Amino acid sequence: MPPTPEDTPPSEAPPPTDAPPSEATPPPEAGRNRLATETSPYLLQHADNPVDWYPWGDEAFDRARAEDKPILLSVGYSACHWCHVMAHESFENDDIAAQMNRDFINVKVDREERPDVDSVYMTFTQAMTGQGGWPMTVFMTADLEPFYAGTYFPPADGFGRPGFPRLLEGIKNAWDTDRDNVLSSAASVTSRMREHTAASGGAASAEVAADLPARALDTLRSNFDATWGGFGGAPKFPSPSNLEFLLMHHQRRGGDTGSPSAREMVLHTLRQMWAGGMYDHLGGGFARYSVDAKWLVPHFEKMLYDNAQLIRVYTHAFQITGDPFYERVVRDTLAYIAREMTAPEGGWYAAQDADSEGIEGKFFVWTADQIEAVLGPEDAAFACAVFDVTPEGNFTDPHHPELTGRSVLSRPRPIEDLTANFDLDEPALEERIDQIRARLFDARAGRVPPGLDDKVLTSWNGLMLAAIAEAGRVFDEPAYIKAAQRNAAFVRERMWSDGRLMHTYKAGDARVDGLLEDYAYYALGLIELYKATGDLAHLEWSAELFEIILDRFRDTPSEDGDPSGATGGDGGFFETPADGEQLVLRQKPLFDAPTPSGNGATALLAATLARYYGEPEWDRVAREVIATAQDRIAGAATGFGSMLQAIELILAPHREIAIVGPSEARAPYERAFASTFLPTVTLAPSEGAAPLPLFEDRNPPAGATAAAFLCHDFVCELPTTDVPTFEAQLADLQ
Repeated sequence: MPPTPEDTPPSEAPPPTDAPPSEATPPPEAGRNRLATETSPYLLQHADNPVDWYPWGDEAFDRARAEDKPILLSVGYSACHWCHVMAHESFENDDIAAQMNRDFINVKVDREERPDVDSVYMTFTQAMTGQGGWPMTVFMTADLEPFYAGTYFPPADGFGRPGFPRLLEGIKNAWDTDRDNVLSSAASVTSRMREHTAASGGAASAEVAADLPARALDTLRSNFDATWGGFGGAPKFPSPSNLEFLLMHHQRRGGDTGSPSAREMVLHTLRQMWAGGMYDHLGGGFARYSVDAKWLVPHFEKMLYDNAQLIRVYTHAFQITGDPFYERVVRDTLAYIAREMTAPEGGWYAAQDADSEGIEGKFFVWTADQIEAVLGPEDAAFACAVFDVTPEGNFTDPHHPELTGRSVLSRPRPIEDLTANFDLDEPALEERIDQIRARLFDARAGRVPPGLDDKVLTSWNGLMLAAIAEAGRVFDEPAYIKAAQRNAAFVRERMWSDGRLMHTYKAGDARVDGLLEDYAYYALGLIELYKATGDLAHLEWSAELFEIILDRFRDTPSEDGDPSGATGGDGGFFETPADGEQLVLRQKPLFDAPTPSGNGATALLAATLARYYGEPEWDRVAREVIATAQDRIAGAATGFGSMLQAIELILAPHREIAIVGPSEARAPYERAFASTFLPTVTLAPSEGAAPLPLFEDRNPPAGATAAAFLCHDFVCELPTTDVPTFEAQLADLQ
């Protein structure tokens, strides 16, 4: 089977963001190229290539103009397996590098550091080839207009792709002998992409269609895999935005009558994902996706954004069911984050690689003999039964036959089967499994670990901030809340300057002007931190970030009565700021990738803040965003989970709970609220009077140190001063 590039992004890839100011690159060290002075781990992986790489910037573009050469743009990321493959096969090959250096100006981009650049050229790659992925290879003019693109190219013809040297020769010949057609093609394609982008807006003044969630539920139900959970077949992705939407819809509607229900689809998916090899049964945390439909064999890299979003879904499943299984998954995953993905300063790292020693998955897979060598025969037999390890194995790699007979650890057998087989009750069985896990984990720690991408991305940190703050509140775990507070302090000190967020931080250097997702994700994370602490400063910073979004990213819609559009745009938000670097496209991210779309997250942020501050204009902004996309949502519901969550919040009645008093006195009320899943109810804790409508004249009655106020659109009932009564009120809301 031919190799498959990394997972394909949605058809609407993210747009242009600010690049650092263009400065001449200092001379590289002997034997190293210009990437040696960068901070991105992915770029540094290529600093010793014989390719004369440039980072993205005017120095490369100016040289392309001066030497009349096309630009070869290569985009990837540090945890991308096929990026490593192409690097080893082509970029480390002296002959291929010489061909690249002679005929092209070569630019290397980390898609995580510059998602704006990645988004623009992924849009072209998908339009040209019908697919996308990484590594992405694009040929373009010095004016940055693309004329040819693809993903992975092998060093020789194969897998249905031309060999990379033959492709390079063909591009050079076209550039030298058919320049007019090449330039005409580049200009034409760029013009069509601009027209498509300009026409992508919807009717911003339209009302939110109340039937969209039910229609989306039907679509998801029709794609649901009733056996293995999840949606569709192989490869299978977690789709946490869709899972969150399903839980919100189930709660808002008081359940649903279809079969399976929204709740059943989510809970079954969460259990099956954990049971497969996509979950790391020794170290905790989830891999990127499963290459099969059973969640068994993962693409082994672990991304911060996947784990952050899944922590929240499992936390919500615990709130719904009270089942300690979901709490264990959350705690084990957060233990992994604390152990392996947390920087000393408090930021969270971006990713861990799929490869170790140049082989994908080698760190994670086991043979039966390896397990016996660690555990001895009796415990090894037990471990192999629990983790489904067989002499034949379940993992094959045609490029590395030495891995034959290895297994990805999984947990397919029901717990009741194991208790019967080993004549143990469930607590005793789980205790023995935990002991086995610890011994295997310690043994695995002696292997060469996967590479770590230790840059800090504001957007992904925002996702994790929300996850860990909420987990701290739900599970009453101060260590989680402390880690969240530390992260907020770190981002404010190191990645926030002169009223602007920066996108990426590494080695003391914050760079790249923040994107829409940086502001939206981090602002949503700050709201969760406020809910967990009662510290209004976090909510106020969230509102400040939203105001910046309105000022720098909004495509302000035309005023009513002006059909010409002369007084405004189409509504919604661009991925990049108005005063940022101008790339060939400025796009609006509407479609969810593995992370929520920038517009979906912004709509959710606007609707949430509107309920705290009583700002009808902010609610109107949320509705405007939904209106720009709802025709697309109706046609492709599975790609709009974040928008659908915003719709659920918009359609839900306005209900608020203010809990007032010192933190110790508020705690019993907050614990009661934390035990319920009420995603559309606004929680507002405070020590006392605060500049929010919810706290106006809201004080505990005489003789009480704390009180809870149940409100409907800021009109509150009499304060509740005993927890059982408050619990009864919460039960009525579910």
